[in-house]
Amino acid sequence: MKIHEYQGKEILRHYGVTVPRGIPCTSVDEAVNAAQTLGGPVWVVKAQIHAGGRGKGGGVKVAKSIDEVRQYASSILGMQLITHQTSPAGQKVRRLLIEEGADIKKELYVSMVTDRVSQRVVLMASSEGGMDIEEVAASHPEKIHKIAIDPATGLKDGEADEIAAKIGVPPASIAQARTLLQGLYKAYWETDASLAEINPLILTGDGKVIALDAKFNFDSNALFRHPEIVAYRDLDEEDPAEIEASKHDLAYISLDGNIGCLVNGAGLAMATMDTIKLFDGEPANFLDVGGGATAEKVTEAFKIMLQHPGLKAILVNIFGGIMRCDVIAEGVITASRAVKLSVPLVVRMKGTNEDLGKQMLADSGLPIISADTMEEAAKKVVAAANG
Repeated sequence: MKIHEYQGKEILRHYGVTVPRGIPCTSVDEAVNAAQTLGGPVWVVKAQIHAGGRGKGGGVKVAKSIDEVRQYASSILGMQLITHQTSPAGQKVRRLLIEEGADIKKELYVSMVTDRVSQRVVLMASSEGGMDIEEVAASHPEKIHKIAIDPATGLKDGEADEIAAKIGVPPASIAQARTLLQGLYKAYWETDASLAEINPLILTGDGKVIALDAKFNFDSNALFRHPEIVAYRDLDEEDPAEIEASKHDLAYISLDGNIGCLVNGAGLAMATMDTIKLFDGEPANFLDVGGGATAEKVTEAFKIMLQHPGLKAILVNIFGGIMRCDVIAEGVITASRAVKLSVPLVVRMKGTNEDLGKQMLADSGLPIISADTMEEAAKKVVAAANG
């Protein structure tokens, strides 16, 4: 789950991290009022979408008058903001953050991520913060400094001071940087985040260390522990099909291909997508119906897949372990009739009650293409998608 910058800054502020004063808005009039409330000669008008690269896409503007605040708010609100992290169509801007201006002397970068190899949270930092951090990571990896944090101790003072010095924080500001880095670690750890990033972290002319941006992603499997984080969810920023899938306890992610995939088990779903790719097909989605799929659940899965505008064929790939093949067959038959399926359907089943499930499909009278192996299923669905 992702949240907006202004929400991330609320979290950082709670953990003692210094952030600029700012007010979220949803209209031009609110933006103007926010600037007047904040006061000062300079304001930053920032688009709020769940994607990075907003500055390069024209979604961040510095205003030096109230008239400019109104002008920039008018142009940014409602625009389709295209960045390297959005789809080619971009993301509609529905919210703004109006923030006080900052005296930027130097832009730095810090983030917390989980390293699956060391099984620890890793603090990453660089002296080269700002819009080109991806290029820095690719071209100059030596400028990215890392510390794996011991969960028994948390981020120690010496570790925080060392990384701050490496990225160019002056001695007089090291104590501030230490407080910020330790606050960022606590925020990451206690909210079950999967990413906590400040880019840029800035040094001001008078030596202050301030988080000028905030990006958080959270582990969706841990959200039951964090109703306060769930309250930040913005459905306008999410794929409608993925929202609908979550209502039926389906794990669904929309992709750019034309072959729908309905599979039970995340590992088998990934293998199915890989096999389709192996035979020059393109998956239209990841969809795991889980081990307890019912006819109703399969019907909903079919409805969601059929919303994909480029769908040309569907592959159902089932291993009948906990879930029996005859139950899935019943679901496939019911769903096909309920949605008046109009694209080719390839079904491969293995496991418990496999023969019964196959017989049910054969007796259904529906134009279902049967397959016995993963290779055969992938070849047949790719051929069907290609017409």
